[in-house]
Amino acid sequence: MSSPSPASTCRPSSSTPAWPCRSTWAFASCSPAAECCAGCGIRACSSSPYPSASFPFWCSMSERSFPAKLLRAGFTLAMAVAAGLLVSALWSAYVVAPWTRDGRVSAQIVHIAPEVPGTVAEVPVTDDQYVKQGDVLYRIDSASFALALAQAEAQWAAADVSLRQKTEEARRRRGLERLVPAEEIQRANQAVAIAQAELRSAQVAVDRAKLDLARTVLRAPTDGYVTHLRLNKGDYAVAGQPNIALIDARSFWITGYFEETKLHGIQPGAAARIRLMGFDPVLPGRVASIGRGITDSNQQADAQGLPSVEPSFSWVRLAQRIPVRIEFEHVPQDVVLAAGMTGSIEVTPSAGAPVLQGRLISLLHRWM
Repeated sequence: MSSPSPASTCRPSSSTPAWPCRSTWAFASCSPAAECCAGCGIRACSSSPYPSASFPFWCSMSERSFPAKLLRAGFTLAMAVAAGLLVSALWSAYVVAPWTRDGRVSAQIVHIAPEVPGTVAEVPVTDDQYVKQGDVLYRIDSASFALALAQAEAQWAAADVSLRQKTEEARRRRGLERLVPAEEIQRANQAVAIAQAELRSAQVAVDRAKLDLARTVLRAPTDGYVTHLRLNKGDYAVAGQPNIALIDARSFWITGYFEETKLHGIQPGAAARIRLMGFDPVLPGRVASIGRGITDSNQQADAQGLPSVEPSFSWVRLAQRIPVRIEFEHVPQDVVLAAGMTGSIEVTPSAGAPVLQGRLISLLHRWM
């Protein structure tokens, strides 16, 4: 069936008016139940006996329907593949890889307590101040301890004079063995031994008094930071009761609480990458040790000494978190470490385990 010329007309039937044809497409002589677009080469059926006014639009859409459908199918397939890759990366990064967001910075805290009691006379440090080993933290009033030292030295001097006197008496009696009874010579030698013991006791008292006097000045045992300082001049320091805390500046580490299902990929000595929440640089670290125990509520005993076992058990089993200690290998100067900070930890798997790498994995570890 040949299409008419652009100037011809298309008559669906003898009872319908004529419709003009266009330059690029035309209506063929069709039955009232069909419309034909000769220019497009596509026949489209319609229930209306007349071609609608929007027929050229639908003819144009029919001409492009196959490429559009192909494009939509390709886009849908690409989105499905991308979603699958993202899900796989999420599973590998969050479930399989030895990685955790539950990391906390810790440090050794030195609790400093005086060994002698007394009134605090001076506190030359301030809260959060960095001190070096040997710096003075505070001083206790030393007047009473200075008097105790003077008394001990006086007792030592008296013991020394007594020893010299009795030593001289014993020497004279040893020269008069034919005139002096042997019992007196023996008593004189015993008196010398007693005087020597008294002198040693006096020397110990002097040393103890000097030690107590020196202990009125409390110094930093290591380099660190004074924290939570609440000690003031005039407070009474009780012997053995801590009243100042010092954070060891060289003892910072981070503890990562890893799920028990991820411990198979962690070994002592493995390299780790640490990202603190408040800082962008990635800090290198190394696994120092793996915790060997956590609290079990079923092991707690009741008043009769029997184990208190939970009467119910949840069928949804959650993986327990085991502490893993990781030491910092290098900390930049612009990174401020504080005990209690949080961060994410990624441990390099042990030999033979797959290593997850790539920008997507790094971004996932940073965002999650």
